[in-house]
Amino acid sequence: MQPPLPNSSELTEPNSPQSLTHLDLQGNAHMVDVSAKAVTLREAVAEGFIQMKPETLTAIAKGNAPKGDVLATAKLAGIMAAKQTAQLIPLCHPLPLSKVAVDLTADEDLPGYRITALVRTKAETGVEMEALTAVSIAALTLYDMAKALEKSMTIGPIRLLHKSGGKSGDYHDADHRDAHPPAMDQLT
Repeated sequence: MQPPLPNSSELTEPNSPQSLTHLDLQGNAHMVDVSAKAVTLREAVAEGFIQMKPETLTAIAKGNAPKGDVLATAKLAGIMAAKQTAQLIPLCHPLPLSKVAVDLTADEDLPGYRITALVRTKAETGVEMEALTAVSIAALTLYDMAKALEKSMTIGPIRLLHKSGGKSGDYHDADHRDAHPPAMDQLT
């Protein structure tokens, strides 16, 4: 026998001030009901970094990593991860993704890689978690592929740069408020 469904008075009001939409009034986790929301175009861009020694960066760029093509594998892992976000994050909705693009850009000043992911869909809810998941898994895969070269690589920070669509409107990270994230033009 299934437990009864909570009635509407037991749930927090979506988007009300100081509420967490994934918690009911008793503080229990629940999946947000998005069935009444309009299907709109949703987009999110996230970025993350992996820092490494200059010689590790050079070896990856030259294709000298013991496990093979580090960048292609990390890119593919990020795309695959975005498609599996609902399986990894318990209260995320499974979404029909229209586009997932992952870019890994070498940065000698870091030294390391800047990882950017763009995710797009037409759905009732956004794709911020899919973009963040893509970046996270791409970074972890890059680490896994290159750990024979260096175990002291550092991942982070990982953050949302941009999101558009939906009732809450657009969001732009404060550092990128006046322009699209640099890699967005490359990813669209």
